Amino acid sequence: MRLLVVGRLSGQLATAVKMAMAHGAKVQHVERADQATEQLRRGQGADLLMVDYRIDIAALIAANDAERIHVPVVACGVDADAKEAADAIRAGAKEFIPLPPEADLIAAVLSAVADDERPMISADPAMKSVIQLADQVARSEASILITGESGVGKEVMARYLHSSSRRADKAFISVNCAAIPDNLLESELFGHEKGAFTGAVARRIGKFEEADGGTLLLDEISEMDARLQAKLLRAIQERVIDRVGGSKPVPVNIRIIATSNRDLAKSVAEGTFREDLLYRLNVVNLRLPSLRERPGDIAVLADHFVRKYAAANGVPPRVIGPEARRALIAHRWPGNVRELENAMHRAVLLASGSEIDVDAIRLPDGRPLLGGEGASTPAASTYDAGVAGQAAQAADAVTRSFVGQTVAEMEKTLILDTLSHCLGNRTHAATILGISIRTLRNKLNEYADQGTPIPAPQSGVAAAYGAAG
Repeated sequence: MRLLVVGRLSGQLATAVKMAMAHGAKVQHVERADQATEQLRRGQGADLLMVDYRIDIAALIAANDAERIHVPVVACGVDADAKEAADAIRAGAKEFIPLPPEADLIAAVLSAVADDERPMISADPAMKSVIQLADQVARSEASILITGESGVGKEVMARYLHSSSRRADKAFISVNCAAIPDNLLESELFGHEKGAFTGAVARRIGKFEEADGGTLLLDEISEMDARLQAKLLRAIQERVIDRVGGSKPVPVNIRIIATSNRDLAKSVAEGTFREDLLYRLNVVNLRLPSLRERPGDIAVLADHFVRKYAAANGVPPRVIGPEARRALIAHRWPGNVRELENAMHRAVLLASGSEIDVDAIRLPDGRPLLGGEGASTPAASTYDAGVAGQAAQAADAVTRSFVGQTVAEMEKTLILDTLSHCLGNRTHAATILGISIRTLRNKLNEYADQGTPIPAPQSGVAAAYGAAG
């Protein structure tokens, strides 16, 4: 983890820095907020900013946002009263660390804010065979394409490859190509020179240079614009990049890992993805099976998430009851590991008694799991028989409600309902709808311009599984 400390390195702050380093953080230090932004702009990245509460935290965050630099901030300081600590939180800090520091608090904050705990957990032979192949190629310099449905754990695999590579002591930089608008992605990847475009007030180092010596993950590569694909191809082939507005190429030494939840061969056939770029990226393909294809992983992952979220929420650890475990294994988990993680987070919060029973495990809309989709358990059969008539009546009512609506209104309803079902997760919603993330983003922008509230990605139980691509 990379920690950038902002403020005068007094005795107490220096002690906090030493504690952070003892927990594995790589620490850099600047005294002023503008120096912090400049350092981040130059590509000397950080996973967390620890900022003296007397510095203007709101201005620092605003300056970083203007450069599209999003790094969480924790405030710290000596002799801060409750109001000053609250003001720091209101300004945008995620946490406040009083000084002199406590070792356990430093460790907890670093863990909670950075959320680096993304282990590769598997017990199913289908997944173990993929991990075995990953172990074979991890120490090579080959580009790797990781494919699979949304939520199967593509980013976890990418981090696993990096940690097992010869570049493990260097940076691992991730870019979500689907989440950044096309007109900004080029600058995000390749950087820009001062004055390259309106708002380019200083040179900005891109992710390629930030990852120099390490690994660059291009998440959801299928959503990249065709023009940028050509520039990416040159960067991979020549190992040089051109900053936007730059006059000379910049050499880079990185390993590329890309992910996609789409069939890139089909995208090539449709003319939306370059065939030569696919060949460059797909030196080795790791296809991660869906969770329903590796049922042996469900129980071990569920146990891991229960332990993780019990600790995170300060609640007693509970075991998963036998009936609940059977229901988990029987469920199809269309959202894969991401959906399972969110379900177990909810279960940790809803459970009572000495174990997590089946009633505590809820679907995103609040319905109980009840033995899983398509399961043949008695609970599921009873449930199916009891609601069949109600379901038919509901379906008929919904169908009647469509009459009189335009196609555009129907499309809008479908998109927003799907996004709500996915708890605001754009990638998952686009997958279910069968459209690209770019198309979904354009539709949502259109609806927002019309004044329609758009479901935001939720945190906590609804957060996208950071370890699942």
